[in-house]
This record gives sequence, structure tokens and C-alpha cells, in this order.
Amino acid sequence: MLIRLLCLSLLLTVTVVASADDHLHDLQTAAIKNGQSPVAHWGVDPKNYKEWGTHSNRLIPVYTFGTLEAGEGVDLNCYLGKNSAYRSEAKLKSIYGRVPSNTLNLAADYCDQTDLAALQRAAFKAGKKHVILLVFDGMDWQTTRLAAIYNERRVSYSEGRGTGTHFQNYTANGTTQFGFMCVAPLNDGTDCDVDTQTVTNPGGKYPGGYNVAKGGAFPWSPPSDDIYYLTGRATDGKGKGEHPYPDSANTAQAMISGVKSYNNSINVDYAGQHVPTVSHEVQAAGFAVGAVTSVPISHATPACSFAQNVDRDDYQDLTRDLLGLPSSSHPTKPLQGLDVLIGGGYGDTATKTGDPEKKTQGQGKNFVPGNIWLTAADRKSIDCANGGPYVVAERTSGTNGRELLQDASTRAASSGHRLLGFFGIGAAKGHLPFATADGDFQPSIGRAGKVESYTPADLNENPTLADMTFAALTVLGKNKKGFWLMVEAGDVDWANHDNNLDNSIGAVNSGDRAFRVITDWVEKHSNWTETAVIVTADHGHFLWLDRPEGLIP
Repeated sequence: MLIRLLCLSLLLTVTVVASADDHLHDLQTAAIKNGQSPVAHWGVDPKNYKEWGTHSNRLIPVYTFGTLEAGEGVDLNCYLGKNSAYRSEAKLKSIYGRVPSNTLNLAADYCDQTDLAALQRAAFKAGKKHVILLVFDGMDWQTTRLAAIYNERRVSYSEGRGTGTHFQNYTANGTTQFGFMCVAPLNDGTDCDVDTQTVTNPGGKYPGGYNVAKGGAFPWSPPSDDIYYLTGRATDGKGKGEHPYPDSANTAQAMISGVKSYNNSINVDYAGQHVPTVSHEVQAAGFAVGAVTSVPISHATPACSFAQNVDRDDYQDLTRDLLGLPSSSHPTKPLQGLDVLIGGGYGDTATKTGDPEKKTQGQGKNFVPGNIWLTAADRKSIDCANGGPYVVAERTSGTNGRELLQDASTRAASSGHRLLGFFGIGAAKGHLPFATADGDFQPSIGRAGKVESYTPADLNENPTLADMTFAALTVLGKNKKGFWLMVEAGDVDWANHDNNLDNSIGAVNSGDRAFRVITDWVEKHSNWTETAVIVTADHGHFLWLDRPEGLIP
């Protein structure tokens, strides 16, 4: 059994053949050294390779599987084209509480991000047993095309779904669909008090929306005359623009709760009131629920899988929600907690709250020095070895992380326990090792001017995202009624923040390997009649491919 698993993992590790001279590494290094690249740039200035290093308000691609003609609310077409919420004032008011400026678009083809929560709810209502949401954090259409061109060694498309990754190529027995969505936040500039769990200025300072004339009708639209718009800046590049760009918290919340909210929100509305999620609802109906991520376990996206909090930075309390422990937002009546939680955060510590290096100021007065994400006391209390509900697989010196996690998942599945997997690299802010375009783990230099390096122990003692996904399915699949699972390829966002083409391709392919684990599981243990999978991103960045053929080794 162990040999078979190791062979499977090895196969999943290889998606592209490494070039002899590591073309993407050289390309990325030259771009940072020279300050520009003939192949690509990030931001509004083609002569400044790293002009912009954060999110954009671009439309985001959506790939669904097991949805075509699967019923009302399940078929993606129920939310696209003539059914787009952006063609209706009434629907926009139900999403935003108002009709945002220049957001009504009678020709809109795109759906809203909240429609994905509606699709998941409809899928369970229609009898689907398994619903999986795979989020490539920060992966817009341009990032996907970047990886696809490198993988195929050709420029095969300039619009639409494209080919070059498993999630683009896979048909799910003819049930796959493609569309795109608006990811605008309800607003930006909301202030909150994490200790009292209150919002002090409901509605914030900057209302959200999407101006198609400035942002484009498609994810691949060329830049408009107001090139700063999608970055949330005014037309001269200074100050706030018409609409803000989103963060990873409110966007994940929108997909999992169906409620659009402010940047930094974790399953609360504009005023800080808790909102239910798909995971809450189906767990109450007897389904198992889980979350897997390549970054720390209570980072914004995995936190939104189940937690509720006014601030995405209240990490220890968010983890408590995820594990069913009392928290700042649920001090007397804890949430039920996830059945499976696997991710990073191991070794990432701080001695006090307010430490700017570790960004712990959002943790509140109850911050416990030590691990930023999971306190020692909470870790001890949930372990089945101490009478808790979780089998715990934690990074262990000298032990292979893949084998450790798989053994724990097998034990949890056979004993009926829950599963917590806690891995990562403390010196790398708790995330898993980053793979690069050629499949190795030697990241390139990026915007920050630094290059991560990993020890042999870092690589041996940590599983991959694909390994984590396999383990989650091992446990969740034991629930006869079914399950809901969210998987996050969080390293895509980290690579794009770093303006790093090499790391970005590697991150997309790492997430794509997790998707292959999912499709292999469906083909072996289920089918596309009883399973629905959504592959998408929470938001995008601002990459432009100026000469895409230059990506080809």
C-alpha cells in the first residue's frame, strides 16, 4: 500500500519536463535585475516590470464539472448571459444593497461571485453527494494562460477557456462548463474592533462595484483608457478610484456564504453580523466538511471555509472556530468545527501581539505568544491522544510528511475521528515549499528581492497540496451521506504578489496536481452525476503578457 502511494505521489509531482537551462528562472531573474522584461510586466507600465504588486478587480474565470444540464441552479448557465445578476437592478440591490455606480450592464455575460454559493447549495439540494470548491488564490485568466503556455510549449489561445492544464483540458464526461464572474467587494475601508467583535463604521469608506467600460467585458479584455481602474486607483494613478479591488477574505466569503461583504471580513455582513456558510448548512444535515490549503490553516481563504470573525487577522481565534473551540466570536457556544483541516502554519511564531514583522496586531488582547496560528493549549486539547476529536498529523523531524499524513488519515478514517494536519516552514511564514515552473523547489527572485531556500528536511517533512487533498478525501469519503470540501492553492497569490513568473507557474501546476487527485477520486469512488467541482480563483492580480511566445523554452 505504501509503495503504491509513493508511486502515485511521484506521478503527481511531474507535469512538465524541466528545461536544461531553466528558462523561466533565467527570465524571471533578468526581469528583476533589469527592472523590465520584453515578455511580461505587472501593473500599468510595460517599462516597469514590477509597477504593481497586489490585487486587481478583473473578472475571474470559473470552471465547473458535473454541472452541465444538472438541474436548476446547478448548471452554470443559470447565472450567465441573460441570467446575469448584472443585467438586473433588483439582483444588484440584493447583492450590494444598492445599485453601484456604472455597474448595471444589460449586456453582461458574467455572473457574480456570490452565485457560486448558490450553485453549491443547489447542487446539494439536487442530490449531489460531493461538492468540492478548488480555489487558486490570486489566479486570474492571465496567470492561467502563463502556466498553460509554458506547459504546452506553444501559444494556443488568446481568449476563452484554453488548454494546457488538467482543469482546462478535463471534460468530466462532457459535464464541464466555463464562465467568468465579478469579484468586486461590497466595500473597502471598514474599521472593526477584534476584541469586541464589532464593526465601527458599517458600510466602510469606499463602495464596491464594477464598471465594465473601464474593467472590460471579459477576463482577457485589453486595458481601457483608464488603465488604473482595475487597481482601484484614480485615473491619474493617485488616490482612490471609482471602485476598490477585493481581498482574499471577502471574496472567499462570497463564494462560501453567498453574502458579499467588506475587505477583511470572515463570514460576517457589512455590519459585522455572522452569516451562515454552505459548510455550516450541510454539516448540520449530516455531511462531512473539510478545508485544505498550502498556506497557514487560518489564512483568509481557509478561514472562510467555516469561521466567523470581523477581522481576517485574528488568526488564533479563526483556528479555534475551524476546530470547534471557544473563540472571540463564539466565546460560549463554539462552532462545530471542520471534520478535516490540513494546511500550514507550523513553526511560525511570535512573542507578542502587535509585532509588525509577524503582523499579529489583528489578533486582539487574547493573543497567546508562540505559534501565530495554533496555540499549544488548543493543539493539545483537540488531539485524540488527549481525548479530543482529532487525529493530529504534525510536521515531525526526520519523518516523511506524505507518509505521516497518509497514516493519520487512514487512522482517522478507520476510527471515525476527525483529522488535523499541521505542516509548513516557520522561516517561510508557515507555507509549504514553493515549486517553480520546472517542478523543482528552487524559487526565483521576485519583487521583494529575496529568494526562499529550503532544506532537505523542509522538503521531506512536508506533504504537497496534492498529498493533503488525497488525505482529506480519504477521511471525508467515509461519510456515507457525502461531503463538502474546499481546497486552496494559496501559493499562487504569494507568487503573484512577488511579481514572480517562475513561482506563479509552479504554483498553478501544484494546484493542478491537487485537481488531478480530485478527478481521480471521483472516477474511482464516485461519478459526475453525484459530484460537482468548481475550480476558480478568489481574485486576480495585474499581470500582462506582452510577448507570450517568449515564455517558451
